[in-house]
Amino acid sequence: MKRRLQKKYILLILGYSVVLLLIPYVLDYHSKSAQVRHGAQEPRQQPQQRCPDLETSMALWNSSEPAEESGPNHRNHTKKTHIYLHATWRTGSSFLGELFNQHPDVFYLYEPMWNMWQALYPGDAGSLQGAVRDMMNSLFRCDFSVLKLYAGTANISTSFIFGWKTNKVICSQPLCAAYKKPQVGLVQGDVCAKCTPRDIRELERECKKYPVVVIKDVRVLDLGVLVPLVRDPTLNLQIIQLFRDPRAVHNSRLKSKLALVRESIQVLRSKKQSDKYKRLLSPGNRVNRAESYVAGAMELICDHWLRDMLLVSSAPPWLKRNYLQIRYEDLVLQPVSELHRLYRFSNLSMSPELEQFVMNMTRGQGYSSDRPFLISARDAKEAIFAWRERLSVEQVGQVEAYCSEVMRHLGYGKRNLEQSYKS
Repeated sequence: MKRRLQKKYILLILGYSVVLLLIPYVLDYHSKSAQVRHGAQEPRQQPQQRCPDLETSMALWNSSEPAEESGPNHRNHTKKTHIYLHATWRTGSSFLGELFNQHPDVFYLYEPMWNMWQALYPGDAGSLQGAVRDMMNSLFRCDFSVLKLYAGTANISTSFIFGWKTNKVICSQPLCAAYKKPQVGLVQGDVCAKCTPRDIRELERECKKYPVVVIKDVRVLDLGVLVPLVRDPTLNLQIIQLFRDPRAVHNSRLKSKLALVRESIQVLRSKKQSDKYKRLLSPGNRVNRAESYVAGAMELICDHWLRDMLLVSSAPPWLKRNYLQIRYEDLVLQPVSELHRLYRFSNLSMSPELEQFVMNMTRGQGYSSDRPFLISARDAKEAIFAWRERLSVEQVGQVEAYCSEVMRHLGYGKRNLEQSYKS
């Protein structure tokens, strides 16, 4: 009797197991049947992997056009204009930002998200994107109180933020008598350092007086993060994205690798832990650890660039009208014409003094100083082609391999070609 009962239990358990195993196959069959009924066909081969979350961002772009942006001349020039300089480390973004810092109608904010990244280290860059966007939204509206969340103190003054030692607004009247904003020329840090610190509420009042507010930062990884801000009709946000030859970027990053280790780690931490990136996150040779971090982050930077380009290429017309792409090489080789293009897009006037300034900044002596983050006049051609002399054949090959699509889209030729850049 006991044996029969045991057999029944065994049979019941086996039957239950078979049913559990069959359920996924039945569900999968029904799913495929539904695809066939709706005309879907199985792909013959696996399609090329697309950028993560790209479809989500594209869906946001392709939603209905903002109500106040519907006309052919949609940009309201009487509204305050907000511009974000979208770039990454070592692309020449400080030079680009300086061209706006010099304009008398621009309130310029240099690297305002730096304190956030330092305060939240070693968080990953991906998880910080929402906080970066929220901070940007507040700063564009001249609300600087958000900085107190990451500064470690509530007593923030002008001698702390926005690249204050070279910031024309902070170092000029009425905040400081050292300079006058309409006068074109680099601000000397040792001169500005003598200015009396002012409360950020005074700086907020100055911000509200300017028709154009420009933020330059390198901590927005993907253009898709800015979708809600671009769609906000009260913000009137325009984006200028700066690109540079990935080989030149890599060369410059290696030169400044010790200063970029923390940022590179945060970028790498935003990547899912595939085997390829596990190796980069845990390099065996401690001597070359900084170089490994910087090189690994460069690979991700090219991924983000490609994602941005795909996003813009499929964007609706109203978005494209508020987006401008610029190459560093064009900016330094054709400085006057590119400056005109930048200012037209930004609804800013041009002057002979500004034209002369950009010419002087690209006709300096040498490539850079011992302080690579210092803004100074450079020899444009040496800055562009320095990577040819400083990178090894292996290093060039690696960058060309994992940035090949980006280089093709931007018109950068391979090293073995006679022409490295297309005009």
